[in-house]
Amino acid sequence: MTLRFHFHPLSSYCHKALIALYENETAFEPVVLNLMAPEVRAAFRKISPFGKMPALEDTGRGHVVNEATTVIEYLDEHYRGATRFIPADADQAWQIRMWDRFFDNYLHDSMQRTVGDSLRADGSRDPYTVEQCKKRIFEFYGILERHMENRDWIGAQFSLADCAAAPALFYANTIYPLGRDYPHARAYLSRLMERPSYARALAEAEPFFHFYPLDPKPQRVLAAV
Repeated sequence: MTLRFHFHPLSSYCHKALIALYENETAFEPVVLNLMAPEVRAAFRKISPFGKMPALEDTGRGHVVNEATTVIEYLDEHYRGATRFIPADADQAWQIRMWDRFFDNYLHDSMQRTVGDSLRADGSRDPYTVEQCKKRIFEFYGILERHMENRDWIGAQFSLADCAAAPALFYANTIYPLGRDYPHARAYLSRLMERPSYARALAEAEPFFHFYPLDPKPQRVLAAV
């Protein structure tokens, strides 16, 4: 096997890269990580310097690719399939990359900070940061709502930006549900969850959802959308 994908099925950033792998039915060896085990953590550090998932190990080409966005761009270049994640048109490409950064830096980051705070002991929680993250999430919902009017995907076709959107919106919706004020964003999340590549990743994550503080069953989240 040329590609080895180091990940955990519950990880949102791993979902992002898994969507790209599943989208084009790219053959790979899954390496599910238990980073609570010291020996696993130490071995993974040799692959990922900061111990962050996911990591794609290309044994055939002798490369290790870290960070979900870079993994997807690498697949798009070297293991190309029917779905192109970066448009060939230069102007479309920078817009897709911009939205990818928007999802990661504004929605995904705020969602993860909120979830992380919920796992802290009561005395170490940070309500100010959580409130600021809430504001950013709802601001982003509004931006996304306006963008998604009269369109199915972030760009003209399913792309890197939609891979970024899927886990960010899925998990954010478990914290702050997309209500009636965001019908286009809600419909977009439904399309993302119903797309076979992400539906597969969610099905594989479901046995681990009890580790997530909100226990997000896909059926419940979709019904709430």
